[in-house]
Amino acid sequence: MDFSFSDEQKAIRQTARDFIAKELISREPEALRRERKGLPGLEISEVRELQQLAKKFGFWGVSTPEQYGGMDLPAVSQALLATETGRTFIPFRFGGEADNILYFANDEQRDEYLIPTIEGEKLSCFAITEPGAGSDAANIKTSAKRDGDDWIINGEKTFITGGNDADFAIVIAVTDPEKGAHGGATAFLVDRDMGWTSHFIQTMGEGGPASLVFDDVRVPARNMLGEPGQGFELGMKWIGKGRYIIPARALGAAERLLQMGIEYATTRETFGKKIGSNQAIQWMIADAEVELEAARWLVMHAAWTVDQGRDARHASSMAKLYGATMANDVVDKVMQIHGGMGYTRELPIERWYREARLWRIFEGTDEMQRLIISRDLLRGYTKVGGHLS
Repeated sequence: MDFSFSDEQKAIRQTARDFIAKELISREPEALRRERKGLPGLEISEVRELQQLAKKFGFWGVSTPEQYGGMDLPAVSQALLATETGRTFIPFRFGGEADNILYFANDEQRDEYLIPTIEGEKLSCFAITEPGAGSDAANIKTSAKRDGDDWIINGEKTFITGGNDADFAIVIAVTDPEKGAHGGATAFLVDRDMGWTSHFIQTMGEGGPASLVFDDVRVPARNMLGEPGQGFELGMKWIGKGRYIIPARALGAAERLLQMGIEYATTRETFGKKIGSNQAIQWMIADAEVELEAARWLVMHAAWTVDQGRDARHASSMAKLYGATMANDVVDKVMQIHGGMGYTRELPIERWYREARLWRIFEGTDEMQRLIISRDLLRGYTKVGGHLS
């Protein structure tokens, strides 16, 4: 059993870490100042400039197939890179990517949507969640009705990441009410100029998702993605993609936060001694390190399972559940170590505190992960210690 990374993986990780330290972490003070004024930490134009700069370092299309100019890295390498981007709260991801279900596009759709998205000429968003259908995605009500050669979409989507800036949305709508979402939902590629509108949703974090409103939006039949009735299946493929990437990002945040806590504990003095000499502080640091390492191997095992071509849903749910709660616990401990200073906006701890809370909610809540894990065991889909057999 070999837990070491290859020389190539180590080189990729170090190059990414150097890039992020130089180009992103260095921008954090300015990003915090902007956010305090209600402005985005990075403008879209700045993100694109950074993506092009990262491309010169070789980081382009991390998960994109080589035929489209991507790196097509194994899942473990992708998780390592996600950990590195998680070391900063600045919202950045490497360019050259497209939603995984866009690869179900036909030849015409590839030219119009997939390739422009990979090349950064278009921005997409994925729209399945609705006001009455969050964790219960099968309860979606947005409808698409046939009208000649077109489909007419009506409904509302909510909490859509990137929905305020997207040029087009991948919309999951019910096309056969009798079958419901399972077998009766279909995916559509819907350009903004077809008539849908977006509205910013204010959250406790920075930036924010959007609500999308579709009021008799006419979509050509050629814009159907995949097959009729395949929408829910595609939606689950999209959601499942992030189940090990989210906790991988959480690892990077927790690593940096814990290091901040250690540095503060070894420099801050109270009552004539460093606070790190107090057992209460020592235990918080020790517990955070144990939780961090446990989460790391859950994440890496989930990614390894993907690389082995196995069904990774169970492993990914465990990684998502534990990784997200771990990061919330670590940021809380680090804030406690810093005391009142950690609660201020002079340090990025409170910024991470607010963002980390989202990791336990989006793309599958803690409760949904527990449901998946327990169901797999109770129904015999997997067994205790099954990943070792």
